Amino acid sequence: MYSITLDNLGKKFNREWIFRNLNYQIQAKDKLVILGGNGSGKSTLLQVISSYVTPNEGKLRYIDASGKECDQEEIKNVIAFASPYIQLVEDFTAPELIEHIGIYKPFINSLSAVELLEITELSHAKHKFIRQYSSGMKQRLKLALAILADTPILLLDEPLSNLDKNAIAWYKTMMETYGKDKTVIVCSNAIADEYFFYTKEVNVMEYKTLKPVK
Repeated sequence: MYSITLDNLGKKFNREWIFRNLNYQIQAKDKLVILGGNGSGKSTLLQVISSYVTPNEGKLRYIDASGKECDQEEIKNVIAFASPYIQLVEDFTAPELIEHIGIYKPFINSLSAVELLEITELSHAKHKFIRQYSSGMKQRLKLALAILADTPILLLDEPLSNLDKNAIAWYKTMMETYGKDKTVIVCSNAIADEYFFYTKEVNVMEYKTLKPVK
């Protein structure tokens, strides 16, 4: 298991600080929601936590159970990420995509593509190319690939984007079934169904500054 330390983090674009002086400790199996309105920087913060975006100030630390700080490659191996802006390979069918991703990041219980699609309730579309999927089907597949990944840390950015009522119920069941033993960090525009399981919260607006970069 891993803890995550946000040590005086700051991120800016051009001369504007998106957030600054952010100190926070995330323990193994915490369920954290990052709140803030559109354009507040919550997605940027999640990308920094994922280590795919580098902060301008401070440091992100992943610490394993032995107390060792993880390097960049190990961080990427222990997280799974789902977001509306992550693109799927649209010339693949879903089984092809699942098998390809599974080579690099295996799924829990060694799930096969057939089993994963059954859980995702997309078996009926297994012969279609992903470019033929609706936006809701693509989002459901993105969520399943992340939630069912055999990783201890799950990052979700506005997970209910493009989901209808039935898909929202499916998401909630997935999180209750497969998310309870993971560290989960979710960004939300205060849509309660996205983070109904949360135990901690951070509002990125509390770490914004109106002062320009010197």
